Amino acid sequence: MSQISAKDVKSLRDITGVGMMDCKKALDESGGDMQKAIEYLRKKGAALAAKRADKEAREGMVGIKITPDHKAGVILELNCETDFVARGDVFTAFTNALADLALANRISSPDDLLTLTLGEAYDGETVDSTIKSMTGKLGEKINLKRLVFCDAPDGLVEAYVHPGAQLGAIIHIATDKPEVVRELAKDLAMQVAAASPIVTDRSFVPADYIAKEAEIYKQQALEQGKKEEFVDKIVIGRLEKYYQEVVLTEQFFIKDNNTKVSEVLNEFRKKNQAKVDVIGFVRYQLGE
Repeated sequence: MSQISAKDVKSLRDITGVGMMDCKKALDESGGDMQKAIEYLRKKGAALAAKRADKEAREGMVGIKITPDHKAGVILELNCETDFVARGDVFTAFTNALADLALANRISSPDDLLTLTLGEAYDGETVDSTIKSMTGKLGEKINLKRLVFCDAPDGLVEAYVHPGAQLGAIIHIATDKPEVVRELAKDLAMQVAAASPIVTDRSFVPADYIAKEAEIYKQQALEQGKKEEFVDKIVIGRLEKYYQEVVLTEQFFIKDNNTKVSEVLNEFRKKNQAKVDVIGFVRYQLGE
């Protein structure tokens, strides 16, 4: 068998990112043939991915990308097993590459993204194959958990990612003055991330959520010895507080605790003579 040089081992490591010992073994097994060694490491990565399939991948990163004109954006969550790997350059670069690819191709689900091909930096492999290779490289299960594409032909998309990239939000605003609304849209994306609303308007709160909350408040009031005739009023009052927690426009604005988001929007509309409506948002917190 031909002697494997340290230079060849380093070259293979530079190409694949896999550890030196694994690269040495791959070249030994492949008789020094670089292409066969790369294939060997790919197969090993796929085998490790299968072996780690039942592992918990709860760490990772929330990635967001928006087009330069702010007419479209994508938010995704990529998971791994440890925070150490999640904070590494390899995992971070891969998350960003997936978000770029999803945005460029207007992809709206993880399954659709898995079939696409990445660029030269990832040897033109599919996302699915690269995830398996990445598992071999990093020694951890890698999982594309969720992804949403946001389109805003009627306005703009804005986003906020909390430092550490474990929490992020993307928001769709309908407006006739997108440039004027940009700063407010950023504040609202931050509001979504910080205050975790579930809907834009109380009419969108699912009926079963309301029924469940009302039943809880009713039982609490009865257990506190409140009279039957007062219970309904108490329930209505507590539901109002519930709406203030889960409805974006009824929350208090994070930059002014005395003003509701709806009031901020109304003031902005008057001041700028602009149409501004929150159409929707997506909030991802790592591991939720």
